[in-house]
Amino acid sequence: MIWSKVIRGITLLSLTGPGIAGNHFLFVGHAYAFLTRPEKKPIHLILAQLAFANTIIICTKGSKDITVSFHLRNGLGTATCKTVFYLGRVARGLSMCTTCLLSVVQALTISPRTSSWRKLKPRTAWQVLPSLLLFWILNSLISSNLLSYITAAQSTNGSGITPSGSHPYCHMLPSGLTVRWLFLTLMALRDIISQSLMGWSSGYMAFRLCKHRQSVLHLRSSRSQRNSSPETRATRSALLLMACFLLFYWADFIFSFCIGSFLTNDPTVLNMKLFLTLGYASLSPFVLISRASHQPPHRSAR
Repeated sequence: MIWSKVIRGITLLSLTGPGIAGNHFLFVGHAYAFLTRPEKKPIHLILAQLAFANTIIICTKGSKDITVSFHLRNGLGTATCKTVFYLGRVARGLSMCTTCLLSVVQALTISPRTSSWRKLKPRTAWQVLPSLLLFWILNSLISSNLLSYITAAQSTNGSGITPSGSHPYCHMLPSGLTVRWLFLTLMALRDIISQSLMGWSSGYMAFRLCKHRQSVLHLRSSRSQRNSSPETRATRSALLLMACFLLFYWADFIFSFCIGSFLTNDPTVLNMKLFLTLGYASLSPFVLISRASHQPPHRSAR
């Protein structure tokens, strides 16, 4: 038991510390670029919101695990439980929707100029701003049931059920069948639509990359032509990000299903669940930063 807590603490610290630092660096970099550059690119707003949402995920999940690890029961009142679980749920949905938008925008960006899809590409940041605001509104409404049914453990008489994994200090009160299925349906629709769009855009980007590679292979290009274009590098980054998201999402879903079905408290399973819950939020900024570091310096247009 002691070693499992040590491993859980190491896992938590190794993900939360670098994750917060990486997302902070990504958020500041793109927010600064958006505020200072005359050309307001959509990518700056999208990545800034993605980094902000991932930071909330790490902070809320980290705070829940810290209270459990150090038995800080007195620090979690009903208001704190509602806030932590609500913000965590909103941020997870926001991260998914923003990742989906990033994938779709990148797919539209590499579309042929003669394609009708290219006309849908946002030209400025102000054209994606309504979508980003809509994500906040939708995810806030979809998660609003938590504000009514989450409460601190000392406020219940043992009749509540623990939400989102094992947390002994916050409970979810029983809700009506209609309310439960309504919010589950809304969450399922959000996930299905977002991941369907991710799948379509990822498949389209992979197809365009293969077409581009085939055309390059038929050309006897110079060394400078062999270097991938900025669009190609950005597309590869988006594809890698999609793969990371889908991997962590479905692995987390499977582990959550197993924990919920078998009510297991095995330390190894719970530690893996912690890693999968925080994995995408903590590692995604480093995927983007590492890909950006391989890009050549921006050259001004002639």
